Amino acid sequence: MILLIAEVAGGLVLLYYGGEWLVRGAVSLADRSGASPLIIGLSVVAAGTSAPELFVSLISVWENKPAIAIGNVVGSNIANILLVLGMAALIWPVVARMSVNRWDGPVLIAATAVFCALASFGEIGRLAGIFMILCLGLYLWRSYRLDRKDMQARREIEEEVAELGGDYGPRRIAIYLIAGFAGVIGGAELLVFGAAGIAADFGISEAVIGVTLVAVGTSLPELATAVAAARNRHTELALGNVIGSCIFNILAIIGIVSLVRPLAVPEEILAFDLWVMGGVTLGFIALTLATPRLGRTIGAIMLLCYAAYIVSQFTGLSAMPAMYRPA
Repeated sequence: MILLIAEVAGGLVLLYYGGEWLVRGAVSLADRSGASPLIIGLSVVAAGTSAPELFVSLISVWENKPAIAIGNVVGSNIANILLVLGMAALIWPVVARMSVNRWDGPVLIAATAVFCALASFGEIGRLAGIFMILCLGLYLWRSYRLDRKDMQARREIEEEVAELGGDYGPRRIAIYLIAGFAGVIGGAELLVFGAAGIAADFGISEAVIGVTLVAVGTSLPELATAVAAARNRHTELALGNVIGSCIFNILAIIGIVSLVRPLAVPEEILAFDLWVMGGVTLGFIALTLATPRLGRTIGAIMLLCYAAYIVSQFTGLSAMPAMYRPA
């Protein structure tokens, strides 16, 4: 058991730092190639910050552990909204820009609805994966067109890219990229094997481990970014990163993973966790429409809701809906 815990802890550390190095190297390389900060922010940064989730899900499905792969995505989206934004709002009120309600919010709801509809068939196949990746490309193209006209959004993205990148030479960029890839791949291997071992030892399903331990672990970069942004009173940046990460988790990660191998959806995730993810997503976007400023009280409620969700996973409550589904 000690060895399994060490594997999980080591995997989380490697994922965290590997993801950061990968983003820094990729941003610096894109910057040296002459790409605009807006393009870098919308594509390179977004893809890099989702690298931990991507590699964990890829290795999980490759090792025939689809419950961890899909649980990681579902649990990460729930954690991003309730845990990450809840923690940020507890530090400093989160303010939603108008563009969130006009574009990113509706896209997140649509992506979540499509994901849930495809998952309801019990398996997400390669055609569905191609469709999701095409939708991601359309989303990025449209986001670029909109953010190019929105000076506030453009300024925030450029500031984030400036913080993540640097005037590095080719050798340092190569070191960042190699270390980053090695970190996320090695970290994903350790996390998946350690988490699966813990699930087996304690008699917990891999789906539960996926939506809790693995999902929280792969959401650590978003949590660290949100806390730092809240401390600097830039919570609009944290909100944008969380929504972008949730969209990428669905369209990019599920899309890519299902292209590698059709992704079977566990019954317990179908019966409970997908409904929680859908309800949390819809409720969150509705909340930003009703009150663009999410203060400490709302942040505390979000954290309590996340704690209740975690408790439901380990007390058997999350498995109850599956017991009453028709055979």
